[in-house]
Amino acid sequence: MDGENPGGLVIVGCSRRKTVTSQPVPALDLYQGWCAPELRRRLPTGTAQRARTLVLSARHGLVGAEQQLATYEQPMTPGRARALRAPVRRALTAHLHAHPAGEALLLLEAAYLEVLGELPVPVVHSFTDPLARIADVHRILDSWSWP
Repeated sequence: MDGENPGGLVIVGCSRRKTVTSQPVPALDLYQGWCAPELRRRLPTGTAQRARTLVLSARHGLVGAEQQLATYEQPMTPGRARALRAPVRRALTAHLHAHPAGEALLLLEAAYLEVLGELPVPVVHSFTDPLARIADVHRILDSWSWP
């Protein structure tokens, strides 16, 4: 796929480590753990690919990578996961309506995968330990011609 049509959808889970700031920052920039730093290196702010990247937050649900968020603390508990299922599915449906995708790359721990449920996307690549499989993550992004 070319730069005009970045294709694909990336959904990354939030992390416990966050930027401590008094001002909201883009969601993907807030998270300092998990694989968020690795994604930021590939997806600069304001790129078309960032518009196709979502963060699954234990506090905020499914949000765009550029959505402004303040620092918070909210673990993903079984109760929180149940509460998020319906709003996350609605947000995913709306996102896919605006940004159809033929493939999805999920970088989520198991509890977050359960919140997300089954994706209505033909090809789904799922990694519950993306840092251990980072070469595979990059290979998929490369196949989409993402920077």
